[in-house]
Amino acid sequence: MTVSNPLLTSPLLTRLAPYTVAGYALFREVVETDGALPARIKGLFAAVAAINKRDAGLAARELARARSQGLTLDEASSGLILLSSLRGEGVALAYDAVLGGVFDGRPAASATPATVHAAPGEAEANFRAYFGSVPPALANLLALVPRGADAYYLMRKGTIECNRLDRKLSELMLVAVLAADYSPMAATHVKAARTAGATEHELAEAILCAVPSGGIAAWMAVGTLLEVA
Repeated sequence: MTVSNPLLTSPLLTRLAPYTVAGYALFREVVETDGALPARIKGLFAAVAAINKRDAGLAARELARARSQGLTLDEASSGLILLSSLRGEGVALAYDAVLGGVFDGRPAASATPATVHAAPGEAEANFRAYFGSVPPALANLLALVPRGADAYYLMRKGTIECNRLDRKLSELMLVAVLAADYSPMAATHVKAARTAGATEHELAEAILCAVPSGGIAAWMAVGTLLEVA
């Protein structure tokens, strides 16, 4: 799909910085076309990374392109689930507004949302299984505010296991968002994505989905975590 990109059509950049324009056009090509990951999924990753950086305009363009390439509302809503846990209400609701602008016919809110509880010991067992051991911050939460630990577990479970993307793609979306923030937490999800079956090429393309919102520094922050034979 060919879309007029504001950066690529900037009069000043096209006149003064042809190398910059040419390089960014190549990044756009990676994000916008099928490769190791489908283009519609990369558009979703780019949109979620963009709203994480508070860029609603970029998020809307990426999501609209992804929809035109076959992204469904359920797939797109996985970004709302992720952001609710990872970045809180403000960013999640900003993404929800973008969803409303791109997808019509969304279901009405349920007046009586389902209530889910964590069984005793379920949160700690999940932390051990996922992280290998209980990280110090979560050990403190278990000891000091057990209900907070249950809440953390339930929201993390929603992000990774209970949306319409499979576990591998859920982890890769986390990698893309954290790469846009240059976050060291990306290492945890790079490892988890591999465990879920992600290849190094898929990881590389997920990281590059952060370039439109995070610049080339996103690659430098996370690209060192990849393994090249």
